[in-house]
Amino acid sequence: MRVLFISILITLIPVCAVGQNARKFYKAGTELVENKKYDDAVIQFTNAIGMEPSNPDYYIARARVYVLIMKYNEAKSDYEKAIVFDAKNVEAIISLGSVCNKMGSYEEALKQLNHATAVERRNARVYPEKVITLIGLERYDQALKVSDSAIMVKDTPMDYYYRGIIYRKLNNDQMAKKELEKAISRDKDLAAPRLALADLLVSSDAKASMVQCNEVLKNDDRNTDAYLMRSKVYMKMLDYPSAINDISKNILIDPENPAYYFHRGKCYQEFSQHTNAINDFSKYISLKNDDPEAYFARAKSYEEIMNYDKAIADYTKITVLSEFDMKARKRMKEAEVRLYELNREANPPDISVISPLPVDDTVKIKGDKTSVLISGKIKDKSRIKSFTINNQPVAMAEKNGEYDFLSEINVSGIDTLTFTAFDDYDNKRILNYKLKRTEINAPSILIIAPYTSEEGRVLLDSPTPNIAIQGKISDESPIRSITIGDISASYRRDELNPKFTAVVDISNLTKFTIVAEDIYGNRKETEFVLDRGGSDIAANNPMGKTWVVFIENSSYETFASLDGPIKDISTIQRALANYQIHNVIHKKDMTKTEMEKFFNIELRDLVRKNQVKSLVVWYAGHGKFINDVGYWIPVDAKRDDEFTYYNINNLKAGLQGYSDVIVHTLVISDACESGPGFYSAMRSAGDAPTCDNTLVAGAKSAQVFSSANYELAADNSKFTATFANTLMNNRNACIPIETIVKSVTEAVTSDNGQKPKFGRIQGLEDMNGTFFFIAK
Repeated sequence: MRVLFISILITLIPVCAVGQNARKFYKAGTELVENKKYDDAVIQFTNAIGMEPSNPDYYIARARVYVLIMKYNEAKSDYEKAIVFDAKNVEAIISLGSVCNKMGSYEEALKQLNHATAVERRNARVYPEKVITLIGLERYDQALKVSDSAIMVKDTPMDYYYRGIIYRKLNNDQMAKKELEKAISRDKDLAAPRLALADLLVSSDAKASMVQCNEVLKNDDRNTDAYLMRSKVYMKMLDYPSAINDISKNILIDPENPAYYFHRGKCYQEFSQHTNAINDFSKYISLKNDDPEAYFARAKSYEEIMNYDKAIADYTKITVLSEFDMKARKRMKEAEVRLYELNREANPPDISVISPLPVDDTVKIKGDKTSVLISGKIKDKSRIKSFTINNQPVAMAEKNGEYDFLSEINVSGIDTLTFTAFDDYDNKRILNYKLKRTEINAPSILIIAPYTSEEGRVLLDSPTPNIAIQGKISDESPIRSITIGDISASYRRDELNPKFTAVVDISNLTKFTIVAEDIYGNRKETEFVLDRGGSDIAANNPMGKTWVVFIENSSYETFASLDGPIKDISTIQRALANYQIHNVIHKKDMTKTEMEKFFNIELRDLVRKNQVKSLVVWYAGHGKFINDVGYWIPVDAKRDDEFTYYNINNLKAGLQGYSDVIVHTLVISDACESGPGFYSAMRSAGDAPTCDNTLVAGAKSAQVFSSANYELAADNSKFTATFANTLMNNRNACIPIETIVKSVTEAVTSDNGQKPKFGRIQGLEDMNGTFFFIAK
């Protein structure tokens, strides 16, 4: 037994020691509270809790300090912890309800106070606290009943004070006065009922109100609520200096309380000292910048001293605050009214149409337009209320005090544009413009020199870094501008369809764009590609400048249409891509008239102008051989109507027209039934000259290679396929036509297809030269 007793004693000694240490911290904290050293007291109570965390007294002690320093969230948390350890601690429950009241959490407060009543029905503290809760919840009738219970449990002056407050809320000033006087009669030194009575009497009996304020200040000359109330009494008595003096005392006592600056500002404002009022309102705003009442009051004083810009700024601030603040929303309407009046002016809006730009009160648009995109600006000191074009509402975007507008306007059947703008003060501006429709065709651009192909390839004969471009613009209207890259071309602006010139630096260019625009905005951009192949032709190509002309006839009106020519021409073009061909002219589906004009006039002029030395003419399409005469069939030819065919003798006549310029002519006819009438003596294709044979390359030649016989044209030409393959498989610096003829003849003959014929063109000068395809 002795051993057991000693063991229990040893176990209890540390527990007792901990409890004693915790009580020491608690006692130290209590002494610090008495000396109003609240932060230090919190530390001591926290230490006590750390030593003995299940003791509710320590949490309650710390919670009371938190209430004194207005840290209500922390106080609420501590009271809740105390209740966890002592669920029936009525004082803790009531204190928790009191903290909830101070936080404005009245529903939570009511829940806790009802709980306290359930635990101890006749507790004197619970009923007055519940009265405060019900007043906060605006349940005034219930508050009166609870106050009756409070008086029955314990009759105190504050119970009558709260009843006086409730009756004021119920607009029963007579009963409120009676209850407040009862409170005062029970405790003449109690400030709250005297100040509440002073507030009740200030409107009806200012002197009696003053008496109540003075009684409070006689007992406590630092009571800021009493000075504030007396200041209001002085204002009611129009004694503004005294009112200002009282509230200034409050500022000396508590300089960080924003309410005192606001009240003094109102005193100054009513006393017409607006500069002082503005200073106090500004100080209030510096301490509390989200109160719309302060901005409204300061704006009013700014108006009085005619500082309208700052007044507008304050009213505008209220409209911003109104998005988040119910109080601000109440003031917003008044602020908007004041803003409206302060901004009133009599000037009509200024409308500027930017595009299309009016000239002489006329707006020009393209003739085919049923609508026009109109843009512009509106300037006005006031907000633009409405804007229409031809009575059609137009949306605007406000930016930096200007309004941009952009709108698609229907102009079908109208000849006038009417712009109408109203500002907020109904100042009106109307603009009328006549509507004029113009032509809609874009200019056409032609380069005359240097030579330019139909595909837009500019052929250069020399390596010069600058070229002089000559051209012509065709258009129904005068030309506003002609540019080549970033260079403006020279032309006569007063001339229709003007010629133009420009010198362009092409050293680092592979292409350039010519842009022409007429005065009505019809615009044409044409891109041209620089072909520098001719600049080193003489050094690298004994054949000189070499052109290829493709005639592709496939879409016939009366003869069977062909798919073959399209594929064949494409195949040959790919094969020639690896050879020095300086220009390709590709003609499609030519009529008889077009073929005659092209070979007799157009090709002649091109060859002479560009000094072409070697020419290949490739024909793919239907052919005919009638009475020893060969024909190419135009797309508009009629069956069995020889007159509608293109006589190959006409081709020879055309070629003779520029034989003085051309050194080498090669005609390739991939057409059935062309016949042998186009060529005379056959040449041997077996003796192919070599690339270094300058004699053959320099001598004139006029050769023809034809797939002629009397069969119908086929869509899959073995002739063309072999021709192309021979070109593509060549690994030498050049390939003579004889080598190609040999390959094609062997392939076609072995396939039992068309048997090609190779010879000299009758009537053209031939000095036993030959045609070389020179590799790039």
